[in-house]
Amino acid sequence: MHVEVEREEDGRWLAEVPAMPGALAYGASKEEAIARVEALVRRILADKLEHGERAPGLERGFTVAE
Repeated sequence: MHVEVEREEDGRWLAEVPAMPGALAYGASKEEAIARVEALVRRILADKLEHGERAPGLERGFTVAE
């Protein structure tokens, strides 16, 4: 899954996975924001699988836009 990262005006980092609506997370560092959004996406995908739903992007890993 593609992860987009940007720094907010207040210094926090925001990581988002555009292909997964609602999958965004803040962190004090770029690495923390990325780790948080990856964990969130894994929880979303696990929930979808548990409920028999399609889990898009599961066959691929994460990529981070620089």
